[in-house]
Amino acid sequence: MTQTLPAADSGAPAPIAVLMKGYPRLSETFIAQEILALERLGFRFEIWAMRRPTDGAVHPMHRQIAAPVRYLPEYLHKGVGRVLAGAWNARRRPGFKAFLSAAWADLRRDPTADRMRRIGQALVMARELADAVPHIHVHFLHTPASVARYAAILTGRRFTFSAHAKDIWTTSDWDKGEKIAGSAWGVTCTRTGLDELRRLAPANDPGRVALAYHGLDLDRFPVAPERAGDKDGSDPARPVEIVSVGRAVAKKGYDDLLAALALLPPHLHWRFTHVGAGDLLAELKAEAGRLGLSERIDWRGALPQDEVVAALRAADLFVLACKEGEKGDRDGLPNVIMEAASQKLPIVSTRFAGVPEFVEEGSSGLLVPPSDPAALGAALDRLIGDPQARGRLGEGAHTRLRSAFALDAGIRDLQARFARILDEAGAPIVRP
Repeated sequence: MTQTLPAADSGAPAPIAVLMKGYPRLSETFIAQEILALERLGFRFEIWAMRRPTDGAVHPMHRQIAAPVRYLPEYLHKGVGRVLAGAWNARRRPGFKAFLSAAWADLRRDPTADRMRRIGQALVMARELADAVPHIHVHFLHTPASVARYAAILTGRRFTFSAHAKDIWTTSDWDKGEKIAGSAWGVTCTRTGLDELRRLAPANDPGRVALAYHGLDLDRFPVAPERAGDKDGSDPARPVEIVSVGRAVAKKGYDDLLAALALLPPHLHWRFTHVGAGDLLAELKAEAGRLGLSERIDWRGALPQDEVVAALRAADLFVLACKEGEKGDRDGLPNVIMEAASQKLPIVSTRFAGVPEFVEEGSSGLLVPPSDPAALGAALDRLIGDPQARGRLGEGAHTRLRSAFALDAGIRDLQARFARILDEAGAPIVRP
């Protein structure tokens, strides 16, 4: 039997389906922040996820989000009844022929089990999505957007997307192009990502994709702490505290960071804290041991937001060595850089992806070429020994955040976009 939801109360906005790969995820605070902010503006959502959570904790924001969460079968054989029911239901859909055409065209270009899984998940979503939900919005342009596109075609809905980082750079041009062309609109969070997606947008509609920085909800963060202005790495009892927050994956450049730390002069006193999980964590710990750094490093693992903030507040310096990862994978503008700026931490990072859109060299941080441990080590050496420079750059990062990357601008843009979508669908809306 098709799952339905109660109709929206009179005057209340119709719910928007938000589809993503997994939910909740500790590494995707930017999505939770956006949903929560839009809910506070009066929008209603229901969250659809293609896999269940694997993190052992959640952020406080996740507990504040009111949207119900629904999970698609991650593997079709584990939800075979739902898939078969979706396939039977799809035959009666007005969009069935168009769905078959799109799915078959994609299978010919990508004859993989993963593609079949996305088709099956779309069949489930199309059947179980209530009539009261007029629109689908998807985060990430790779596999989640495939499911959103197929489900939208089947049900006669429109879909929109938010593209971020890996999904932009590791998805085939034909696949991205089909999704952009089929969408009502899309947004992305860096200028480099915008340029790439506009390259593939319909020639008569380059504005189909727009720039919308995530920004940061500053109300979620405490006032930055006062830090000692005389710590210069000369006192073994008061080492300079370096912190990085990021998954242990290739694009975060932790191998380069370890090599850079190993190059620091032996007379400098520092400690390094890493926050994050990831497939390369064991390998990185082994490399730290080989380099003789283990005694100076605290591997904290994945942490909820309040503990991440505590780690930032305890630090003197933030570092993230972004670079290109496997198969072209790369970051956009990592949210953790803005979170570090909220605590007036000076930032050392790389001239790569969206990082230079926030970090201004010599004003809010220091930037070095990606995959250059010597340059990274030199930048760390400079700031470890110069507390005045750390203080100046930390103030600059905080000013940059407040002046150009607060949450409000991006949220107001999304508020207007979703209001128009609901209006065009004839659904109750919240007007901007």
